Amino acid sequence: MPSHSNSVDRPPVDPVATARDALNGLAVGDAFGAQFFVPDNLAALRDRRLPQGPWPWTDDTEMACSVHQLVVRQGEVDQDALARFFAERHDFDRGYGPAMNRLLRLVRQGGEWRELAAGLFDGQGSWGNGAAMRVAPLGARFPGDPERAAAQAAMSAEVTHTHPEAVAGAVAVAVAASRAAYRRTEPVAGADLLATVLDHVPPSRVRDGIAEARALLGRPHVELAAHRLGNGRQVSAVDTVPFALWCAARNLTDYAAALWVTASAGGDVDTTCAIVGGIVASRVGTGGIPAVWRRRTETLPAWVHGRQC
Repeated sequence: MPSHSNSVDRPPVDPVATARDALNGLAVGDAFGAQFFVPDNLAALRDRRLPQGPWPWTDDTEMACSVHQLVVRQGEVDQDALARFFAERHDFDRGYGPAMNRLLRLVRQGGEWRELAAGLFDGQGSWGNGAAMRVAPLGARFPGDPERAAAQAAMSAEVTHTHPEAVAGAVAVAVAASRAAYRRTEPVAGADLLATVLDHVPPSRVRDGIAEARALLGRPHVELAAHRLGNGRQVSAVDTVPFALWCAARNLTDYAAALWVTASAGGDVDTTCAIVGGIVASRVGTGGIPAVWRRRTETLPAWVHGRQC
């Protein structure tokens, strides 16, 4: 698959529509997964019964909306604008981690995002899963152009997550969404999806995990995959992204199945489900998200498209 499509080989999809589909899938996955932090809903998870609505979304969706709006409007990542969007739209009650709450508060007060992001965790930068959780709509904005999706994802990550593992996680998810959105009417095997990802993710523990996820595609047991790859419990890109890509690659044409499998492993369920939901919806479109799931999910903010979604 060429990274830059010519006039003959352009994917027969509207990139703005695929980005919107990914955002819708991410938001529903995020809101669905977040329900299973509520102990009363664990029986529903075991029985695969939908929790009662409404399902509020979390910081995963709030940040994804900013990424989506910026890339759709400008066609590429403007890091200063993205930092400003994140800070201005930061809602403390959406479940941000302590380090991100502080960073966004300081940016809102006039702090320099580059210094603040680079200074996190004693100067190592954050290697959390926050850059990966929000990036599927960006990847879907560039269907069939994984090189551009990778470059833009890296830029989007650096605004808050400068550690190379966090950047690698964002690149991986964006490339997966870019590949999933490409030529939707043509089949793509999960192994091929992950092969495209591996071609564009830099050497890292995240990449090693994705290579293992590809090797595990023939093993259907989610418990084994979670044991080998992680399930986000450590809230790092390393133990989140490979598992999420395994779930998406195994269920690329079935949104509900992908999300139930992902949630069943526990861990950082809203984030793993957000990543999987964004990638799978890049493939199946908003129409592939069950209508009842969409109805129970909190409406996206009106500003994200200049209207309600």
